[in-house]
Amino acid sequence: MIQQSASVHSLPTKRVKVLIVDDSAIVRKMLGDALREQPDMEVVGGAPDPFIARDLILQHKPDVVTLDIEMPRMDGLTFLRRLMEHYPLPVIIISSLTQSGSAASLEALRSGAVDVIPKPGGPYSVGEVTERLINKIRMLRRSPAIRFTRPAVVAAEAERTGQHAASTAAASWKRANGLIAIGASTGGTQAIEAVLTRMPGDGPPIVIVQHMPAGFTHAFAQRLNGVCPMRVVESAGGETLERGCAYIAPGDKHLLVDRFGVQLKTRLTDGPPVHHQRPAVDVLFTAISRLVGVPTVALLLTGMGADGADGMVKLRQMGAETIAEDEHSCVVFGMPKEAIARGGAGHVATLLKMPGLIFECFDRLSKRRAS
Repeated sequence: MIQQSASVHSLPTKRVKVLIVDDSAIVRKMLGDALREQPDMEVVGGAPDPFIARDLILQHKPDVVTLDIEMPRMDGLTFLRRLMEHYPLPVIIISSLTQSGSAASLEALRSGAVDVIPKPGGPYSVGEVTERLINKIRMLRRSPAIRFTRPAVVAAEAERTGQHAASTAAASWKRANGLIAIGASTGGTQAIEAVLTRMPGDGPPIVIVQHMPAGFTHAFAQRLNGVCPMRVVESAGGETLERGCAYIAPGDKHLLVDRFGVQLKTRLTDGPPVHHQRPAVDVLFTAISRLVGVPTVALLLTGMGADGADGMVKLRQMGAETIAEDEHSCVVFGMPKEAIARGGAGHVATLLKMPGLIFECFDRLSKRRAS
């Protein structure tokens, strides 16, 4: 297998070299034609299966690979895992919206892919798919280095304090009242799971924006619901927020929270994309910043770009406790870095320290209200 030892990957300042891996000649041509029209991108080849892709990677050393999941000779998921082990580089999954395709795409994100984009068909036109791909490649070019392996310090911390942090906070979580808001992008599926699985099942309601297309967020919610102590659902809009439940924004819909007396309810909108994203973290955070009197703890996790940074500033200005993910545990230290730079982050913490810190934040909010 090809070998590359680097655990981080930065894109060059010259034209981005892209390799397209898909068993469909039509898809290879469609993506290739769209990318060749971009002055800052170069298509170095198209491969109908992973074995040919391996040879083209060795020959051309692409900066980005697009990868189909369902292919002959070797499935895309197996190829991705081998690639991440021996030659890590940014991989964008181009996947079908079938149930099996969505589940495999989630596993691909867990295995190191930086994003998933739906294949054309159904709700997505060829133009929408290629526009998403072009925007994502440009975001990769502008983003900080991508971390494909967890640093030794984070692994050591997990071994030493992971379970202790969860058990220490769990005993007192019933005193925590309010709302938890989480925003994430690249690397976020793993990050959100790492936080939620270390939190108790009876904590305050949680609202989540993870950048992901429609058709994939339902599978993501199902995955989390199976491994987390709390109930996790894809928001349908109009739900009354309840303790012990997390609500994930559906792909292609903005998620907001409204107040009706003493109740908080979700609301979905078809507003324009923000930072090229729908759902967008800034939309959720800005809506919550208007909920006067609701104790809020907001987390901004790993991701490219700046989505959520301005919204976190507004939340902090309104008295919320805000936490940005520490660079040491980020896959991409982009969104949290922007929030820190703009003064939106009241705290900075690794994923493993967040559950205990969230409880401490609610304790501070409670004492502040009582004083």
